Amino acid sequence: MKCRILSVLAVSGALMIPGIPLLAHHSFAAEYDSNKPVSLTGAVTKVEWTNPHVRFYIDVKDASGATNNWEFELGSPNGLMRKGWTRNSLKEGDKISVDGYLAKDGAHLANARTVSLADGRKVFAGAADDGGPSK
Repeated sequence: MKCRILSVLAVSGALMIPGIPLLAHHSFAAEYDSNKPVSLTGAVTKVEWTNPHVRFYIDVKDASGATNNWEFELGSPNGLMRKGWTRNSLKEGDKISVDGYLAKDGAHLANARTVSLADGRKVFAGAADDGGPSK
C-alpha cells in the first residue's frame, strides 16, 4: 500500500513538471508601459523565432545620428503563424517600421504591436490575450 501511494505521488509530481515554465510567463504590464508608445524605423539585424515569444532586433538612428540596436518582443510563434506570419516574414536587412510600447526599465526594448514590412504590408505583432493595450 505504501509503495502504491509513493508511485501515485511520483507520477502526479512528474505530470506537473511541464506546467512549471507556464508559471514564469509575464504579463504585458509587468515589463512594458502602455503610457509610453514608440514608433521606430530601422533595418532588421536579427530574428529569434522561438517560444514563448518571437523577438527581433533593428538598428535605429537617434536624433544625434548614433545607431542603437533595439529589441522588440512579439507574440508566440504559433499565434503569429495564425495571423499569417512565417519564419521568413522578417529577414536581416529588411527596412521596417514598428509601433509599440517601451519597456519600463528604459532599455532599448519594446513590445511590438504593429510592424510595417518592407513590402508595405502592416501586420499585427502581439497576441490578442497578452493584456497589452488594444489600439
